[in-house]
Amino acid sequence: MDDKKEIFLRGIEEIIPGDSLESLFAGKSLKIKWGADPSAPDLHLGHMVVLKKIRLLQDMGHRVQFLIGDFTAMIGDPTGKSETRKSISAEVVKKNAITYQEQVFKILDKNKTEIVYNSQWLNKMYARDIIELSSKYNVARMLERDDFNKRYKNQQSICISEFMYPLLQGYDSVFLENDIEIGGTDQKFNLLIGRYLQKEYGKKTQIVITVPILEGLDGVQKMSKSLNNHVGIMESPNQIFGKLMSIPDTLIIRYFRLLTELAKEEIDKFEQDMKNERVNPRDIKEKLALYLIEFLYSQKDAQNASEEFKRVFAKKENPDDMVIINVSNNMELRLDEFIVNNKIIASKKEVNRLIKQGAVSINGQNILDQFYKFVPENDQVLKIGKRRFYKIQCNP
Repeated sequence: MDDKKEIFLRGIEEIIPGDSLESLFAGKSLKIKWGADPSAPDLHLGHMVVLKKIRLLQDMGHRVQFLIGDFTAMIGDPTGKSETRKSISAEVVKKNAITYQEQVFKILDKNKTEIVYNSQWLNKMYARDIIELSSKYNVARMLERDDFNKRYKNQQSICISEFMYPLLQGYDSVFLENDIEIGGTDQKFNLLIGRYLQKEYGKKTQIVITVPILEGLDGVQKMSKSLNNHVGIMESPNQIFGKLMSIPDTLIIRYFRLLTELAKEEIDKFEQDMKNERVNPRDIKEKLALYLIEFLYSQKDAQNASEEFKRVFAKKENPDDMVIINVSNNMELRLDEFIVNNKIIASKKEVNRLIKQGAVSINGQNILDQFYKFVPENDQVLKIGKRRFYKIQCNP
């Protein structure tokens, strides 16, 4: 239990109230709520930080309510946003919610997890229920929230629906009567509203636990699929290995501390060895990649990914598992349009930026002309950046 306690506390940002820590280790089974809005189809290593903590709590006998915010996702969490988020259709939310269930059990114990959807109770609320809920919190306190405060001072639009988001998320805690809610530091405001509303509705108040936000592959901004700096937990072992080998050296130890359960002494040794230049940081990155792929897949998959990485990047060979792009004709095409039309990159502007950087090649030949045209041929290899390979197949 002491080892699990040390690993659990590693990287925990805050526990509110501060004197509630021991209740987690007292042997009584508690209900833990973790919520995720299915606004994007993929979970990534940023989500894994909190999921690993939850799994440790499950191993200590606690039960988890995995809340899929299919109702709140259609509003959109305003956290960290400088403008109102676009609404998401119910069809997209439903599709993403299905993938979340598949992904989350790579980490959580399925037998100790209850899946709930907040549409089950939020869809049933009447107008009077919404009015009662909105009367529990005032606008002045809502505007204390950092992102709302900045937008208000800058005279930027704030929709009433955005004020409702934290209230509805907080009401989830009222309905579920959970003992603990856990989330990233960016969610602290929302988590505390859940605690506040439980008290307002005469319920026992939840313990709030926050964990750090994981930086993405750029080493600066938080990991996010929209920023294209993420490592998806459902990506192939080869993709995960290649991405982790590209992280800045400054992130290696932080990733170890937040994503693994290695002994503190072992991680400290990695840190000292790199600091004193007794080891190449690349070798420590490889250990990190092997550890995480073995956790998400298997030891064999981890070893195969390592061998593939060395073959592709050390020997400059093409990978075996390239994405296939099927082309229906062999007419001359603009390369930037070809890349955008096949949804490899979202915009021509981004494609042209990569071309100017020399990051795009066909069959090993760097393309430096943003207006470059080519005739598709079978088995042509399109490479973008260091890790993205695509094989072209022409259909008759």
